[in-house]
Amino acid sequence: MADVSPELMYEVLKAVPERLAQVDGKVDELKHEMQALRTSQNGIRQEITSVFQEITGVHATLVRHEGRLDRIEHRLDLHESPTLS
Repeated sequence: MADVSPELMYEVLKAVPERLAQVDGKVDELKHEMQALRTSQNGIRQEITSVFQEITGVHATLVRHEGRLDRIEHRLDLHESPTLS
């Protein structure tokens, strides 16, 4: 096995802080990206909720109109008779 001199150890250890700084930079970059993704995801979630609420409102309107049409047809005695083929 090769002799490990203190000078060699010192050279190896000198590079450690620089490498740690690079890792810290990458971790910070990933944190920012994750935060941006979370913000985007929250925006999408809000949009989906808005669309769902809008669809619910449209559905409620259609139900009201259907009820009104049923009452009008009943008043006017407009009943669809089954067609014979």
